[in-house]
Amino acid sequence: MSLPKPNWGWASLPFLLLIWMALASRFPTYILPQPWDVAREAVRWLSDSSLWQHLRASVLEEVGGFCAAVVVAIVLGTAGGLSSRFRDFISPLNSLFMAIPPIAWAPLIMIIFGLGYVSIVLVIFIAAMFPMAVTIQEGVQGIRGGEVRAARTLGANPWQLLAHVYLPASLPFVTAALRIGFSQGWRALVAAEMIGASQGIGWMVSTGGQIGNSSQVLLGIVLIGLIAWLMESFVFRRIERHYQKWRVQ
Repeated sequence: MSLPKPNWGWASLPFLLLIWMALASRFPTYILPQPWDVAREAVRWLSDSSLWQHLRASVLEEVGGFCAAVVVAIVLGTAGGLSSRFRDFISPLNSLFMAIPPIAWAPLIMIIFGLGYVSIVLVIFIAAMFPMAVTIQEGVQGIRGGEVRAARTLGANPWQLLAHVYLPASLPFVTAALRIGFSQGWRALVAAEMIGASQGIGWMVSTGGQIGNSSQVLLGIVLIGLIAWLMESFVFRRIERHYQKWRVQ
């Protein structure tokens, strides 16, 4: 009986902290602070509740842009996967918008809509929607024709085909699309907040750099990574587990 292989994932964070402390020991604190200096900065921000306000602003912007992008991406991706004519029409647009960095749209959007929530949500939407639509389209397009023909032979109508053939077969691609869309939207959010926002995690990082507060900059960077990790661990992995159970049933 072979022993299970050890999982060394737990060691990555302590290893990163050790590297951080080793590098920080070679620089003045005002250039590269130690982890405990960043922790003190977090306590300072928490003491007046301002940290929660910035977190709330970023999360609400991400939720707004990401959820809108998911709805539109599912519609466009499914339509592109099922219809070759629609796929021929939408593919150049997907390629065009995916080739342009989403943050390049931020100045124009902010000129039109002004600074604030709406502009940042639109930047997130552009960043997240097109990669998700392409991924979902590939998933639907890759469904084997034999499964569809067999279901039609058994009398399945279009809605039954969608619910019992296309949806189960494309779920792995939908999960991958959600991951891609969230990460693209989250990056665009941070960049957009650096350019034109008065609150949010990106604003924290940008303002910290302008005033030379490296502890504030690193606190923002840590929060950016922490929220992405929480989404991966507690949202996307749970979706995968539910999907696998559903497939087994």
